Amino acid sequence: MLHGLIQRVSQRLLVVGVAGLLSLNLQAQVMIPAPPQLAATSWILMDAHSGRILAEHNADERLAPASLTKMMTSYLLEYEIKQGNVSLDEMVTVSEKAWRMPGSRMFIEVGTQVSVEDLLRGVIIQSGNDASVAVAEHLAGSESAFADLMNQHARQMGMMNSNFTNSSGLPDPNLYSTARDMAILSRVKILEYPEHYSMYSEREFTYNNIRQSNRNRLLWRDASVDGLKTGHTTEAGYCLAASAVRNDMRLISVVMGARSDEGRTQESQKLLSYGFRYYETLLLQEAFSLIDQPRIWQGVRDQLRVGLDSDLHVTLPRGHSERIQTEILYDSTLKAPISTGQVLGQFRVMLDGEVLAETPLRALESVEQAGFFKRLWHSLVMFVTGLFS
Repeated sequence: MLHGLIQRVSQRLLVVGVAGLLSLNLQAQVMIPAPPQLAATSWILMDAHSGRILAEHNADERLAPASLTKMMTSYLLEYEIKQGNVSLDEMVTVSEKAWRMPGSRMFIEVGTQVSVEDLLRGVIIQSGNDASVAVAEHLAGSESAFADLMNQHARQMGMMNSNFTNSSGLPDPNLYSTARDMAILSRVKILEYPEHYSMYSEREFTYNNIRQSNRNRLLWRDASVDGLKTGHTTEAGYCLAASAVRNDMRLISVVMGARSDEGRTQESQKLLSYGFRYYETLLLQEAFSLIDQPRIWQGVRDQLRVGLDSDLHVTLPRGHSERIQTEILYDSTLKAPISTGQVLGQFRVMLDGEVLAETPLRALESVEQAGFFKRLWHSLVMFVTGLFS
Protein backbone atom coordinates (compact mmCIF):
# COMPACT_ATOMS: atom_id res chain seq x y z
CA MET A 1 0.00 0.00 0.00
CA LEU A 2 2.85 2.36 0.94
CA HIS A 3 4.66 1.39 -2.26
CA GLY A 4 1.54 2.24 -4.31
CA LEU A 5 1.19 5.63 -2.60
CA ILE A 6 4.85 6.49 -3.28
CA GLN A 7 4.41 5.43 -6.90
CA ARG A 8 1.31 7.65 -7.34
CA VAL A 9 3.05 10.64 -5.68
CA SER A 10 6.12 10.11 -7.88
CA GLN A 11 3.96 10.01 -10.98
CA ARG A 12 2.20 13.22 -9.89
CA LEU A 13 5.52 14.98 -9.21
CA LEU A 14 6.77 13.86 -12.61
CA VAL A 15 3.67 15.27 -14.33
CA VAL A 16 3.94 18.54 -12.36
CA GLY A 17 7.65 18.76 -13.17
CA VAL A 18 7.09 18.19 -16.88
CA ALA A 19 4.25 20.71 -16.88
CA GLY A 20 6.47 23.21 -15.09
CA LEU A 21 9.21 22.76 -17.65
CA LEU A 22 6.70 23.15 -20.46
CA SER A 23 5.36 26.30 -18.81
CA LEU A 24 8.86 27.75 -18.50
CA ASN A 25 9.59 26.83 -22.10
CA LEU A 26 6.40 28.52 -23.32
CA GLN A 27 7.26 31.65 -21.36
CA ALA A 28 10.69 31.73 -22.96
CA GLN A 29 9.32 31.64 -26.49
CA VAL A 30 8.37 34.73 -28.44
CA MET A 31 4.66 34.21 -29.12
CA ILE A 32 3.69 36.42 -32.07
CA PRO A 33 1.13 35.48 -34.73
CA ALA A 34 1.83 35.82 -38.42
CA PRO A 35 1.19 39.31 -39.81
CA PRO A 36 -2.24 39.94 -41.31
CA GLN A 37 -2.79 39.15 -44.97
CA LEU A 38 -4.28 42.14 -46.74
CA ALA A 39 -6.51 42.63 -49.76
CA ALA A 40 -3.87 44.63 -51.62
CA THR A 41 -1.02 44.10 -54.09
CA SER A 42 1.83 45.21 -51.85
CA TRP A 43 2.38 46.42 -48.29
CA ILE A 44 4.94 47.04 -45.59
CA LEU A 45 5.00 47.94 -41.89
CA MET A 46 8.07 49.74 -40.52
CA ASP A 47 9.04 51.20 -37.16
CA ALA A 48 10.00 54.81 -37.84
CA HIS A 49 12.74 55.12 -35.23
CA SER A 50 14.53 51.78 -35.52
CA GLY A 51 13.77 51.19 -39.19
CA ARG A 52 12.85 47.57 -38.45
CA ILE A 53 10.40 45.93 -40.84
CA LEU A 54 7.61 44.17 -38.93
CA ALA A 55 5.57 42.91 -41.90
CA GLU A 56 5.83 43.00 -45.67
CA HIS A 57 4.39 41.50 -48.84
CA ASN A 58 5.71 42.20 -52.33
CA ALA A 59 7.38 45.24 -50.78
CA ASP A 60 9.89 45.57 -53.64
CA GLU A 61 7.42 45.12 -56.50
CA ARG A 62 7.50 48.14 -58.80
CA LEU A 63 4.02 49.62 -58.99
CA ALA A 64 2.35 52.82 -60.08
CA PRO A 65 2.41 55.06 -56.98
CA ALA A 66 -0.34 57.48 -58.03
CA SER A 67 -0.43 60.50 -55.70
CA LEU A 68 2.02 58.93 -53.25
CA THR A 69 4.40 60.58 -55.73
CA LYS A 70 3.46 63.90 -54.15
CA MET A 71 5.30 62.87 -50.96
CA MET A 72 8.52 63.26 -52.95
CA THR A 73 7.28 66.56 -54.38
CA SER A 74 6.56 67.95 -50.92
CA TYR A 75 9.83 66.48 -49.63
CA LEU A 76 11.85 68.46 -52.18
CA LEU A 77 10.03 71.64 -51.20
CA GLU A 78 10.66 70.93 -47.50
CA TYR A 79 14.31 70.21 -48.30
CA GLU A 80 14.74 73.54 -50.12
CA ILE A 81 13.05 75.38 -47.24
CA LYS A 82 15.41 73.76 -44.73
CA GLN A 83 18.40 74.66 -46.90
CA GLY A 84 17.30 78.29 -46.84
CA ASN A 85 16.73 78.45 -50.59
CA VAL A 86 12.96 78.95 -50.29
CA SER A 87 10.74 80.52 -47.63
CA LEU A 88 7.16 79.72 -46.70
CA ASP A 89 5.99 83.26 -47.48
CA GLU A 90 7.68 83.29 -50.89
CA MET A 91 5.23 83.90 -53.73
CA VAL A 92 4.96 81.60 -56.77
CA THR A 93 3.43 82.64 -60.09
CA VAL A 94 1.01 80.05 -61.49
CA SER A 95 1.75 78.94 -65.07
CA GLU A 96 -0.83 77.91 -67.64
CA LYS A 97 0.45 74.33 -67.49
CA ALA A 98 -0.13 74.17 -63.73
CA TRP A 99 -3.57 75.77 -64.08
CA ARG A 100 -4.64 73.27 -66.76
CA MET A 101 -3.67 70.15 -64.82
CA PRO A 102 -6.47 67.53 -64.72
CA GLY A 103 -7.57 65.39 -61.79
CA SER A 104 -7.46 66.49 -58.16
CA ARG A 105 -6.76 70.20 -57.92
CA MET A 106 -6.09 73.03 -55.50
CA PHE A 107 -7.85 75.43 -57.92
CA ILE A 108 -5.08 77.96 -58.33
CA GLU A 109 -5.62 80.50 -61.13
CA VAL A 110 -3.24 81.12 -64.02
CA GLY A 111 -1.13 84.25 -63.63
CA THR A 112 -1.90 84.66 -59.93
CA GLN A 113 0.64 84.34 -57.14
CA VAL A 114 0.38 81.72 -54.40
CA SER A 115 2.56 81.42 -51.29
CA VAL A 116 4.86 78.45 -50.88
CA GLU A 117 3.06 77.58 -47.63
CA ASP A 118 -0.32 77.43 -49.41
CA LEU A 119 1.17 75.31 -52.20
CA LEU A 120 2.65 72.91 -49.65
CA ARG A 121 -0.77 72.45 -48.08
CA GLY A 122 -2.31 72.16 -51.54
CA VAL A 123 0.04 69.27 -52.34
CA ILE A 124 -0.24 67.51 -48.97
CA ILE A 125 -3.89 68.00 -47.97
CA GLN A 126 -5.74 68.61 -51.23
CA SER A 127 -3.45 66.42 -53.36
CA GLY A 128 -3.48 69.12 -55.99
CA ASN A 129 -1.94 68.22 -59.33
CA ASP A 130 -1.89 71.91 -60.18
CA ALA A 131 -0.07 72.75 -56.94
CA SER A 132 2.47 69.98 -57.61
CA VAL A 133 3.35 71.39 -61.04
CA ALA A 134 3.58 74.91 -59.62
CA VAL A 135 6.06 73.65 -57.00
CA ALA A 136 8.08 71.76 -59.62
CA GLU A 137 8.36 74.74 -61.95
CA HIS A 138 9.26 77.10 -59.12
CA LEU A 139 12.05 74.90 -57.80
CA ALA A 140 13.52 73.52 -61.04
CA GLY A 141 12.18 75.64 -63.91
CA SER A 142 10.28 72.77 -65.51
CA GLU A 143 8.54 69.58 -64.41
CA SER A 144 11.00 67.38 -66.32
CA ALA A 145 13.97 69.01 -64.58
CA PHE A 146 12.16 68.60 -61.26
CA ALA A 147 11.65 64.88 -61.97
CA ASP A 148 15.41 64.56 -62.41
CA LEU A 149 15.88 66.13 -58.97
CA MET A 150 13.30 63.73 -57.53
CA ASN A 151 15.30 60.77 -58.81
CA GLN A 152 18.60 62.13 -57.50
CA HIS A 153 17.14 62.53 -54.01
CA ALA A 154 15.49 59.11 -54.22
CA ARG A 155 18.84 57.43 -54.91
CA GLN A 156 20.46 59.35 -52.08
CA MET A 157 17.79 58.08 -49.67
CA GLY A 158 18.18 54.48 -50.81
CA MET A 159 14.95 54.32 -52.83
CA MET A 160 16.49 51.98 -55.37
CA ASN A 161 13.27 50.79 -57.02
CA SER A 162 11.67 54.13 -57.79
CA ASN A 163 11.62 56.30 -60.87
CA PHE A 164 9.77 59.60 -61.10
CA THR A 165 8.71 61.27 -64.35
CA ASN A 166 6.35 63.91 -63.01
CA SER A 167 5.48 65.74 -59.80
CA SER A 168 1.84 64.67 -59.50
CA GLY A 169 1.73 60.91 -59.95
CA LEU A 170 -0.47 61.02 -63.04
CA PRO A 171 -0.10 57.75 -65.03
CA ASP A 172 3.13 57.27 -66.95
CA PRO A 173 4.64 53.90 -67.98
CA ASN A 174 8.04 54.97 -66.60
CA LEU A 175 6.70 56.20 -63.25
CA TYR A 176 6.98 53.57 -60.54
CA SER A 177 7.88 52.98 -56.90
CA THR A 178 7.49 50.34 -54.21
CA ALA A 179 5.98 50.02 -50.76
CA ARG A 180 9.47 49.80 -49.24
CA ASP A 181 10.68 52.93 -51.02
CA MET A 182 7.60 54.87 -49.94
CA ALA A 183 8.19 53.76 -46.34
CA ILE A 184 11.79 54.98 -46.59
CA LEU A 185 10.59 58.35 -47.90
CA SER A 186 7.95 58.59 -45.16
CA ARG A 187 10.56 57.90 -42.50
CA VAL A 188 12.88 60.63 -43.79
CA LYS A 189 10.04 63.16 -43.87
CA ILE A 190 8.96 62.32 -40.32
CA LEU A 191 12.41 62.29 -38.70
CA GLU A 192 14.18 65.03 -40.64
CA TYR A 193 11.37 67.51 -41.29
CA PRO A 194 9.19 67.52 -38.15
CA GLU A 195 8.50 71.24 -38.54
CA HIS A 196 6.41 70.52 -41.66
CA TYR A 197 5.11 67.07 -40.80
CA SER A 198 2.19 68.45 -38.79
CA MET A 199 0.55 69.49 -42.08
CA TYR A 200 -0.07 65.83 -42.88
CA SER A 201 -2.49 65.60 -39.94
CA GLU A 202 -4.61 68.58 -41.01
CA ARG A 203 -8.07 67.37 -42.00
CA GLU A 204 -8.97 70.12 -44.43
CA PHE A 205 -7.66 73.15 -46.26
CA THR A 206 -9.52 76.02 -47.89
CA TYR A 207 -8.08 77.90 -50.83
CA ASN A 208 -9.84 80.22 -53.29
CA ASN A 209 -12.96 79.82 -51.11
CA ILE A 210 -13.00 76.08 -51.86
CA ARG A 211 -12.73 73.81 -48.85
CA GLN A 212 -11.38 70.30 -49.42
CA SER A 213 -10.91 67.45 -46.95
CA ASN A 214 -7.83 65.33 -46.49
CA ARG A 215 -8.48 61.97 -48.18
CA ASN A 216 -6.77 60.02 -45.40
CA ARG A 217 -9.81 58.59 -43.57
CA LEU A 218 -7.65 57.30 -40.72
CA LEU A 219 -7.25 60.86 -39.47
CA TRP A 220 -10.90 60.72 -38.41
CA ARG A 221 -10.96 57.10 -37.20
CA ASP A 222 -7.75 56.75 -35.19
CA ALA A 223 -6.49 59.56 -32.95
CA SER A 224 -2.96 58.13 -33.06
CA VAL A 225 -2.71 58.58 -36.86
CA ASP A 226 -1.15 61.85 -38.03
CA GLY A 227 -0.23 61.26 -41.69
CA LEU A 228 0.69 60.75 -44.47
CA LYS A 229 -0.76 60.55 -48.01
CA THR A 230 -3.29 58.79 -50.21
CA GLY A 231 -3.15 57.96 -53.89
CA HIS A 232 -5.46 56.55 -56.54
CA THR A 233 -5.54 55.91 -60.26
CA THR A 234 -7.15 53.11 -62.25
CA GLU A 235 -3.73 51.57 -62.83
CA ALA A 236 -2.44 51.95 -59.27
CA GLY A 237 -5.61 51.10 -57.39
CA TYR A 238 -6.02 52.69 -53.96
CA CYS A 239 -2.83 53.48 -52.01
CA LEU A 240 -2.15 54.86 -48.55
CA ALA A 241 1.02 55.69 -46.66
CA ALA A 242 0.04 56.15 -43.01
CA SER A 243 1.82 56.83 -39.76
CA ALA A 244 0.73 56.65 -36.15
CA VAL A 245 2.35 57.09 -32.74
CA ARG A 246 1.39 55.42 -29.47
CA ASN A 247 3.43 55.53 -26.26
CA ASP A 248 6.49 56.95 -28.05
CA MET A 249 6.40 54.18 -30.66
CA ARG A 250 5.85 55.41 -34.22
CA LEU A 251 4.89 53.06 -37.04
CA ILE A 252 4.71 53.62 -40.78
CA SER A 253 2.46 51.52 -43.01
CA VAL A 254 2.27 51.60 -46.80
CA VAL A 255 -0.50 49.79 -48.67
CA MET A 256 -0.52 49.80 -52.48
CA GLY A 257 -3.09 48.37 -54.85
CA ALA A 258 -6.08 48.10 -52.52
CA ARG A 259 -9.50 47.68 -54.12
CA SER A 260 -11.28 50.73 -52.72
CA ASP A 261 -10.94 53.84 -50.60
CA GLU A 262 -12.46 51.99 -47.66
CA GLY A 263 -10.25 48.99 -48.37
CA ARG A 264 -6.97 50.90 -48.15
CA THR A 265 -8.17 52.44 -44.89
CA GLN A 266 -9.11 49.14 -43.27
CA GLU A 267 -6.01 47.31 -44.47
CA SER A 268 -3.73 50.06 -43.20
CA GLN A 269 -5.49 49.93 -39.83
CA LYS A 270 -4.88 46.17 -39.65
CA LEU A 271 -1.15 46.65 -40.16
CA LEU A 272 -0.85 49.42 -37.59
CA SER A 273 -2.91 47.54 -35.00
CA TYR A 274 -0.77 44.43 -35.46
CA GLY A 275 2.45 46.37 -34.94
CA PHE A 276 1.30 48.21 -31.83
CA ARG A 277 -0.23 45.08 -30.30
CA TYR A 278 2.77 42.77 -30.57
CA TYR A 279 5.86 45.01 -30.64
CA GLU A 280 7.46 47.81 -28.70
CA THR A 281 10.32 50.19 -29.47
CA LEU A 282 12.85 51.25 -26.87
CA LEU A 283 15.43 54.00 -26.82
CA LEU A 284 18.35 51.79 -25.82
CA GLN A 285 21.19 54.29 -26.03
CA GLU A 286 21.20 58.08 -26.39
CA ALA A 287 23.56 59.81 -28.77
CA PHE A 288 26.98 60.70 -27.32
CA SER A 289 26.32 58.92 -24.01
CA LEU A 290 29.05 56.68 -22.59
CA ILE A 291 28.88 53.01 -23.56
CA ASP A 292 32.42 51.85 -22.73
CA GLN A 293 35.73 53.22 -21.49
CA PRO A 294 38.37 50.87 -22.91
CA ARG A 295 42.15 50.85 -22.50
CA ILE A 296 44.03 52.93 -25.06
CA TRP A 297 47.71 52.54 -25.78
CA GLN A 298 50.40 55.13 -26.53
CA GLY A 299 48.15 58.06 -25.65
CA VAL A 300 48.40 60.97 -23.24
CA ARG A 301 45.51 59.27 -21.42
CA ASP A 302 45.07 55.56 -20.76
CA GLN A 303 41.30 55.34 -21.25
CA LEU A 304 38.93 56.47 -23.98
CA ARG A 305 35.22 57.33 -23.83
CA VAL A 306 33.26 55.62 -26.60
CA GLY A 307 29.59 55.72 -27.65
CA LEU A 308 27.26 56.38 -30.60
CA ASP A 309 26.71 59.49 -32.69
CA SER A 310 22.92 59.05 -32.83
CA ASP A 311 20.12 57.65 -30.68
CA LEU A 312 19.79 53.87 -30.90
CA HIS A 313 16.23 52.50 -30.97
CA VAL A 314 15.42 48.81 -31.06
CA THR A 315 12.08 47.21 -31.89
CA LEU A 316 11.33 43.86 -30.29
CA PRO A 317 8.41 41.64 -29.27
CA ARG A 318 6.45 43.28 -26.49
CA GLY A 319 7.51 42.27 -22.99
CA HIS A 320 10.95 40.88 -23.89
CA SER A 321 13.17 43.87 -23.12
CA GLU A 322 14.87 42.10 -20.19
CA ARG A 323 16.29 39.50 -22.59
CA ILE A 324 18.21 42.00 -24.70
CA GLN A 325 21.96 41.39 -24.90
CA THR A 326 24.59 43.82 -26.13
CA GLU A 327 28.05 43.19 -27.53
CA ILE A 328 30.98 45.51 -28.22
CA LEU A 329 33.31 44.52 -31.06
CA TYR A 330 36.47 46.59 -31.50
CA ASP A 331 38.15 46.48 -34.90
CA SER A 332 41.65 46.30 -33.40
CA THR A 333 43.77 47.29 -30.42
CA LEU A 334 43.12 50.94 -29.64
CA LYS A 335 46.18 53.13 -30.12
CA ALA A 336 46.58 56.90 -30.10
CA PRO A 337 46.15 59.21 -31.89
CA ILE A 338 42.35 58.92 -32.01
CA SER A 339 40.03 61.70 -33.13
CA THR A 340 36.49 62.48 -32.01
CA GLY A 341 33.93 60.58 -34.08
CA GLN A 342 36.42 57.98 -35.32
CA VAL A 343 34.84 54.56 -35.89
CA LEU A 344 36.43 52.03 -33.53
CA GLY A 345 34.18 49.02 -33.99
CA GLN A 346 30.56 47.93 -33.75
CA PHE A 347 27.88 47.98 -31.06
CA ARG A 348 25.53 45.04 -31.49
CA VAL A 349 22.13 44.41 -29.88
CA MET A 350 20.69 40.89 -29.84
CA LEU A 351 17.59 39.04 -28.68
CA ASP A 352 17.89 35.24 -28.41
CA GLY A 353 20.71 35.22 -30.92
CA GLU A 354 18.92 37.45 -33.45
CA VAL A 355 20.71 40.70 -34.22
CA LEU A 356 18.25 43.56 -33.71
CA ALA A 357 20.68 46.36 -34.46
CA GLU A 358 24.32 46.94 -35.28
CA THR A 359 25.78 50.42 -35.41
CA PRO A 360 29.29 51.96 -35.52
CA LEU A 361 30.97 52.53 -32.17
CA ARG A 362 32.74 55.90 -32.15
CA ALA A 363 35.22 57.84 -30.06
CA LEU A 364 33.51 60.51 -27.99
CA GLU A 365 36.76 62.40 -27.51
CA SER A 366 40.19 62.86 -29.04
CA VAL A 367 43.36 61.40 -27.54
CA GLU A 368 46.75 62.60 -28.71
CA GLN A 369 49.89 60.51 -28.82
CA ALA A 370 52.03 60.36 -25.69
CA GLY A 371 55.72 61.24 -25.58
CA PHE A 372 58.44 59.01 -26.96
CA PHE A 373 59.27 57.08 -23.75
CA LYS A 374 55.64 56.27 -22.93
CA ARG A 375 55.05 55.07 -26.50
CA LEU A 376 58.17 52.92 -26.31
CA TRP A 377 57.09 51.41 -22.97
CA HIS A 378 53.57 50.69 -24.27
CA SER A 379 55.03 49.06 -27.38
CA LEU A 380 57.08 46.70 -25.21
CA VAL A 381 54.10 45.87 -22.99
CA MET A 382 51.91 45.22 -26.05
CA PHE A 383 54.60 42.97 -27.55
CA VAL A 384 55.00 40.90 -24.41
CA THR A 385 51.23 40.71 -23.91
CA GLY A 386 50.85 39.53 -27.49
CA LEU A 387 53.31 36.69 -26.91
CA PHE A 388 51.26 35.28 -24.06
CA SER A 389 47.74 36.01 -25.33
